[in-house]
Amino acid sequence: MLKNTLLLDALQGKEVKRPPVWMMRQAGRFLPEFRDLKDKYDFFTRCRTPELAAEITLMPIKRFPLDVAILFSDILVVPQAMNIPFEMKKSVGPFLENPISSLEDIQKLDTTGAEDRLEYVYKAIKITKEQLNDELPLLGFAGSPWTILCYSIEGKGSKTFDKAKAFCFKNPNWAHLLLQKITDVTIKYLEKKVESGVNAVQIFDSWGGLLSPKDYEEFSWKYINQIVEALSLKTDVIVFGKGCWFALKTMSQSKASALGIDWTISPQKAREFTGGKITLQGNFDPAKLLSDPDKIYAEVQQMIREFGVQNYIVNLGHGILPNVSIKNAESFIKAVVEFNG
Repeated sequence: MLKNTLLLDALQGKEVKRPPVWMMRQAGRFLPEFRDLKDKYDFFTRCRTPELAAEITLMPIKRFPLDVAILFSDILVVPQAMNIPFEMKKSVGPFLENPISSLEDIQKLDTTGAEDRLEYVYKAIKITKEQLNDELPLLGFAGSPWTILCYSIEGKGSKTFDKAKAFCFKNPNWAHLLLQKITDVTIKYLEKKVESGVNAVQIFDSWGGLLSPKDYEEFSWKYINQIVEALSLKTDVIVFGKGCWFALKTMSQSKASALGIDWTISPQKAREFTGGKITLQGNFDPAKLLSDPDKIYAEVQQMIREFGVQNYIVNLGHGILPNVSIKNAESFIKAVVEFNG
């Protein structure tokens, strides 16, 4: 039985003494011990080696009084399992030499048993769970189908993903075929994560905010909602759509247990748009972790007061930046752990 149930209690709308806290990308690049491993192993070697993935997952847990561990992995392992050979290129990030550009490319994707090719992820979950020893819950995740499509068509990161958007607007039927394939694999993948031991899952829609509300409904939300519908039968689901404040009302009417939000919306508006009932997660600007520790502490406590203790999970509005100091990250977490109204 889990000793710290704060996250699960918040997801299920139970009363808590203080909100739970974790940070997106907490098992990663701002930690010196992570950078040491980075010098020894390339990115996807770390993802594909269960022992290394488990070790990285636990790094922030050993340093900080966090309320949840999030499995070290990457959203691109799903398209890799579909025979979309992403690599992580230095100074570029995600890179695909031959991006998807035709119906033929989509039709030849290997989706049969794709979730089984991710066995290394499930092994990492089992090792991590053993080492956590029921101290904390473990969170699994996947990218939204739209976000995976963006990388698969663009071939690399982008501020606008114009190439990916143009593909969808010119060839909507092709886009929907690709999105459905990604959705089907993602559902099976997350179900196997739950079977392997994760206590909840999060869907990252990093690029949903690049779409208009109408296009978001067509090309992103309808596929995320398929995942939510399937996974909500087995576990709690958090949906995080960066820049997707316009869809909060629709999202709040789904079977998601919580909605992650970024810093471009106030706590008051987020509560208003979601009807004040669903659990919210966020929304501290990651760049604010570069300010003074005392200021971070005060602003985090004020953020909690504005959201309210109940139905709330403290987090950043996006992933932690690599140049954040340990002291400042500690101040963020301490402000939550010591919160007393």
